[in-house]
Amino acid sequence: MWAAAVAATLVGVTLPTVAATPASATTTAYDTTYYKDAIGKTGTSLKSSLHTIISSQSKISYDAVWNALKVTDQDPNNTNNVILLYSGVSRSKSLNGGSVGDWNREHTWAQSHGNFGTSAGPGTDLHHLRACDVQVNSTRGNKDWDNGGSPVSGAPGAYTDSDSFEPRDADKGDVARMILYMAVRYEGDDGWPDLEPNESSTNGSVPFHGRLSILKQWNQQDPPSAFEERRNDVIYNTYQHNRNPFIDHPEWIEAIW
Repeated sequence: MWAAAVAATLVGVTLPTVAATPASATTTAYDTTYYKDAIGKTGTSLKSSLHTIISSQSKISYDAVWNALKVTDQDPNNTNNVILLYSGVSRSKSLNGGSVGDWNREHTWAQSHGNFGTSAGPGTDLHHLRACDVQVNSTRGNKDWDNGGSPVSGAPGAYTDSDSFEPRDADKGDVARMILYMAVRYEGDDGWPDLEPNESSTNGSVPFHGRLSILKQWNQQDPPSAFEERRNDVIYNTYQHNRNPFIDHPEWIEAIW
């Protein structure tokens, strides 16, 4: 699947959305070093190994997230701007704040799903924090993930209803890989809640996010982009010194869930 998607992109062909397991695994420069204890594993064994690997990380404050996002989410075509999640808009780095027209810090794994707040840990983990338009962020709120609903103002291609949010196609895989990173990184063994995906779209304050089946489809539909890969590298090299394994190995999502 992943090889086919790459080949299709090269010739300008758009593949249909499928939910099949990828036909072949990816390989990265980190397989013999960073991921060496995870290679060849599947299921709970793979999840446990990845948890051990990625739990070794540096933490930053919530205030420090502002400047970090200016680097991790930088527009590759304009270094003065960041690219906003859900809308794809390029906006000045200086317009960070809480007013209309600003961008703020979006927790893709909603803070209320586990009540972890903004303390250093899941509340400041850059692997799921993204720059986002203030109003679009408010529309998403703490909703679970699913397909369908009404169009979202300010985010063409995104939809929402009373309990779920569907990002535009270009962000679907990003969201899936961020959410499932959180489910592997935070297993309840370091003072934070055990975050897990499920099939509910009404999770409220419990430490779960749905819907897993939809997230798996989005991971297949929207493979990792150059923007995601650069972002993973910047977080690893400059800030947290851990990686999102599902950007490096998107097929591991099917291998675990």
